[in-house]
Amino acid sequence: MNKQELFEYIASQEEFLNHVSDSVWDNPETCYSEKISSEIICKALEEQGFHVEKGIAGIPTAFTGTFGHGKPVIGFLGEFDALSGLSQVAGATEKIAIHSGGNGHGCGHNLLGTGCLAAAIGLRKYLEETGKEGTVIFFGCPAEEGGGGKTFMAREGCFDHLDAAIAWHPGDAYGSSAGSTLANCQIYFRYKGISSHAGISPHLGRSALDAVTLFNVGIQFLREHVLPSVRMHYAVTDTGGFSPNVVQPTAEVLVLLRAEDNATVADVRSRVEDIARGAALMTGTELEIDFVKATSNTVPNHVLGRDAVENLKLLKLPEFSKEDVEFYSKISATNKNGNPEHPIADTIPDFKPVEIVFPASSDVGDVSWIVPTVSLSAPTWPVGTAAHSWQAVAVGKSTPAHKATLMVGEAMAGVAVDLIEKPELLEQAKEELNRRLKGSKYECPIPKGVVPRALSMKK
Repeated sequence: MNKQELFEYIASQEEFLNHVSDSVWDNPETCYSEKISSEIICKALEEQGFHVEKGIAGIPTAFTGTFGHGKPVIGFLGEFDALSGLSQVAGATEKIAIHSGGNGHGCGHNLLGTGCLAAAIGLRKYLEETGKEGTVIFFGCPAEEGGGGKTFMAREGCFDHLDAAIAWHPGDAYGSSAGSTLANCQIYFRYKGISSHAGISPHLGRSALDAVTLFNVGIQFLREHVLPSVRMHYAVTDTGGFSPNVVQPTAEVLVLLRAEDNATVADVRSRVEDIARGAALMTGTELEIDFVKATSNTVPNHVLGRDAVENLKLLKLPEFSKEDVEFYSKISATNKNGNPEHPIADTIPDFKPVEIVFPASSDVGDVSWIVPTVSLSAPTWPVGTAAHSWQAVAVGKSTPAHKATLMVGEAMAGVAVDLIEKPELLEQAKEELNRRLKGSKYECPIPKGVVPRALSMKK
């Protein structure tokens, strides 16, 4: 089996793959609650001859699908979680929720998981046809959105036996990763005070809401004294009640801190925790610090990034009907940065080995500290579409989204074949990782005692 035959085989699985993707889209589940979604992909892997192991790393919705034997061991990082509050009718060109306040695939993870599945079954077929030695593992990675699923999996050693990891993400253009992403951590700060009548006896009360307010003010003043790349976000998730004539006895704020590397996040975290303690002292309240999760910055790999673009360029760009283009044009017109005249990207830029930091975070970063890792992109969304938007949900079952997913699945499988056929390519990728780490070893940013969990308003 040569590469062209490999691509043709994956293309022959289009109907099967589209059904998987649409089934996950139809069942949008969030952070660590992806029971139906994970089962859909597990069943698909079993049908394709993979040995499936569920509940890895102690996470019920995390799993692996394995085929083959020996080296190299290549992993595909599949995701399938949705986002809350992004319920949206598929195919609509305006914001229309299926269920008010419901979930939706606003980051395209139904496509992400399916694209990795396409690559995995393609590589499985390649190993069968050629008799080559090698192992392919599909990793079912839950809770990328707010849960750090891969980070918990990395802490438990799930990726230690890999030689390389391959991923992708829906977007509005073709390409592969060249730069890094921000490390982060997420923490609840909970205050406990004393309730009292705010008019008759306010002196007997201790306001937890005051503590949260002072904490947030402290965060604002800290912004001037951190690196410009640092990001500090927060959401007040418990205000203590709805009665202004009661001194609020409880309050809670959820904080997300980002920086260019784990060490800087740790430093900022320490300073934020000091602010939280100060707010408790000022208000006479008790403080609980509840660490939720963290992710590491991504270590780029230009060796794999360049090879990924080369594989994309081997493929014929998909063709679309007039109706598909009109639909994407209408969606693109709803975006500030859209291009209704040219709504679907149709060029594959050359790989540019730039050292940039993308101001978002992904738990793929933790995998990239352990093994050489690359992430591709393809235009599943109209030009100008933002992630985490109703527009991204609306196109999640469309023909252009399906075709881009299939194409990127073929390209990822192509990269995997190169790693098998060209041992020197894998060695170069490993050398680059070692060079970038400068002797550092991966240290999981999540402490051992912290367990995976969904976010909630209360502990």
